[in-house]
Amino acid sequence: MVDERATEYYDRGREQDRLTTGLNPLEFWRTTELLDRWLPGVPATVLDVGGGAGAYAYWLQDKGYAVHLLDPVPLHLSQARAIGTLASIELGDARELPAAEASVDAVLLLGPLYHLTTAADRALALAEAFRVLRPGGVVVAAAISRFASALDAAVNGWYADDEFSAIVAEDLRSGQHRNEANRPGWFTTAYFHEPAELAQELVAAGFAVDGPVSVEGIAGLASELPEDDGARQRLLDLVRATESEPWLLGVGGHLLARGRRP
Repeated sequence: MVDERATEYYDRGREQDRLTTGLNPLEFWRTTELLDRWLPGVPATVLDVGGGAGAYAYWLQDKGYAVHLLDPVPLHLSQARAIGTLASIELGDARELPAAEASVDAVLLLGPLYHLTTAADRALALAEAFRVLRPGGVVVAAAISRFASALDAAVNGWYADDEFSAIVAEDLRSGQHRNEANRPGWFTTAYFHEPAELAQELVAAGFAVDGPVSVEGIAGLASELPEDDGARQRLLDLVRATESEPWLLGVGGHLLARGRRP
């Protein structure tokens, strides 16, 4: 169900603690903020597709949602089950959801679209999300920015590495990201969206679209995150103020958009 290299990448177990290290808490803060903004209120049923080890699923459950976690990586399911109990935790694929038509209030696609590297597979995943949503339900979908590796090259000094420079050149040309040598920190097989593409794919699937917005935005260029709460809020205020600025949408690692089923 998942590219072999991607499976190998996730089998290293890094996803469980990823959102708590380095600059990654910024991704969690902003994603949860946007979920608060875009999801229907409780009580509601959420299908978290490609939900990894359950970071967002358990956060949502604590807020009162009934959450079903679906992921194609067995290790992620084991890690999620070790945390506690959700409405369900199952092995599955975004392109064939184990849910009845019009049976859930929200679908999260916070990982699948960038690991489905063909437009046809992404369209199938979005069609499945549309199918299982009740009228008025929402899908919240994430993409990796087309410019993510170019930004990494500049921020981390990887532009001096010939191999990474070749990866960046292909990412910018086609969006098809590959890390054939499995170099740590260089991610794995994925598709990197141009900012407008995410909304276009949602519209093509029949959704009315809000966004996309930049998740990390200009804060993704920071060398470290502030520990002081006041400074952190000022940094987040900068991101919020510029999250929809067309000229800055590609800055930061992730894009997020909401699709609403009519």
